Amino acid sequence: MAGRVSRRTLLLAATGALYLLGGAAAVTRVALAPAATAAPPLPVLPARLPNEAGRILILEYHRIGGDEGRWTRSVENFRADLDRLYREGYRPVALGDVLDGRITLPAGLSPVVLTFDDSSPGQFRYMVRDGDIEIDPDSAVGILLEFHRTHPDFAAKATFYVLPAAAQPHRFFGQPAYEHRKLRHLVELGFEIGNHTLWHHNLARADAATIRHQLASAVRIIQEAVPGYPVRTLALPFGAYPAELAPAIAGESGGTTYRHEAILMVAGGPALSPFAAAFDPFHLPRIQAISAEMDRWLGHFARRPEERFVSDGDPDAVTVPRSRAGLLRTPLPGRVVARLY
Repeated sequence: MAGRVSRRTLLLAATGALYLLGGAAAVTRVALAPAATAAPPLPVLPARLPNEAGRILILEYHRIGGDEGRWTRSVENFRADLDRLYREGYRPVALGDVLDGRITLPAGLSPVVLTFDDSSPGQFRYMVRDGDIEIDPDSAVGILLEFHRTHPDFAAKATFYVLPAAAQPHRFFGQPAYEHRKLRHLVELGFEIGNHTLWHHNLARADAATIRHQLASAVRIIQEAVPGYPVRTLALPFGAYPAELAPAIAGESGGTTYRHEAILMVAGGPALSPFAAAFDPFHLPRIQAISAEMDRWLGHFARRPEERFVSDGDPDAVTVPRSRAGLLRTPLPGRVVARLY
């Protein structure tokens, strides 16, 4: 009716103003990155102005299946998590893409990183039917793949922090006959594999030689299954940092070298944007995926949307409100310009 302006009109007007301002905005030039492939059409979303200096959710899951508990997310609740994230405008991105500064979501959407610790059976389970091996549709991998099939713009991306020498059922998802096959399959499906030590060793209680042995040996066993696979990140068992950080980042033991580009904690809240000057990849906080924490942080960003990372849809720019320009790092990784509005 006359005198009323729709949210869609406001969004279009704001977007137009943003790009008009782009020519006069402060600009920082860095190396050109390849253009991203066009994404499929998206559903109508609420108006969200870009803020690529905002914070990012890195969710931490453990066991999937069974009764809901402190370290267990039921199948029903995991499916509900994905549905809620989708409805509230979050889309999975690979942790490696965050580290590379390559978050290529369409405008108005926010990244979420899914991580799974301890390689328990409910995360990735095979079923044998009529002689054929299938992914259990009630395992985390099966649920992610099915959700992607029904919501093509919700990528099946996650990082699995595996335990190569743990007691069963935590050694490589608990099906010994399929250990190497599962690791190869995860990589083929586009998931990431991360280091979690050999058997969930507390690195705060280990000397440097033990730390190097734990981390290098884990990488060696992973690469026996997937030759040459780059294990880029470490999730700390118990969130326990060693007295000296250096051997957790890089080292060598038994002829195997390793170099982690990021180290993940077990708590701490949302992570800083990789474009923020204060971004520290060796102290990346996570949010434990239990109902109380999910409600707390999704609710927080619903009430304070200005704190949330929101994509501008342009892989060659980092767009932020002018009031947040001071948060940006210089130079920006893998981007062309910083765009302020």
